[in-house]
Amino acid sequence: MEKKLLNLLTSLCVISLPFLFKGSKMRENLVIFFSKGVIATLIDAYVVGTKRVEYPVRPFPKIFKTNIIYDILFFPILSVIWVKITYNDKFWKILLKSLIFSVPMSIGQWYMEKNTGLFKWKKWTPFHTFGSVNFTLFTIRSFVGLLKILDKLKGNEKVTE
Repeated sequence: MEKKLLNLLTSLCVISLPFLFKGSKMRENLVIFFSKGVIATLIDAYVVGTKRVEYPVRPFPKIFKTNIIYDILFFPILSVIWVKITYNDKFWKILLKSLIFSVPMSIGQWYMEKNTGLFKWKKWTPFHTFGSVNFTLFTIRSFVGLLKILDKLKGNEKVTE
């Protein structure tokens, strides 16, 4: 069952990719996608390396100790979507919208950890998931804010707006 769930998640992610990377903000979306992939991979490598989380079922288990589907597909796609829905929002609205992603993800991971063999939490809780999801979302969103400021300073407002 776990392999089927991973295949379903992979399929949904691959199908969604063309819809996320069209339009005038393609460059920015690609930066978001790849930046989140790097951040998620680094954090996950640390978490797995310190034996807080384990992924018994994962693609390429002889090569990767983390689940690369989560790190380089699922979480980056969610970040692109999140930045799109918060793009023109102020801080408090961004904070509220972050809950739309972090709370269901925390609850969903808790449920999946209890009912599947996709991952096992050793020194991890839904609160860790909540914190790490919010940390990475706000890190990426801050990065996008910085890119917007740099584009305005360069006089390229139309590139990102």
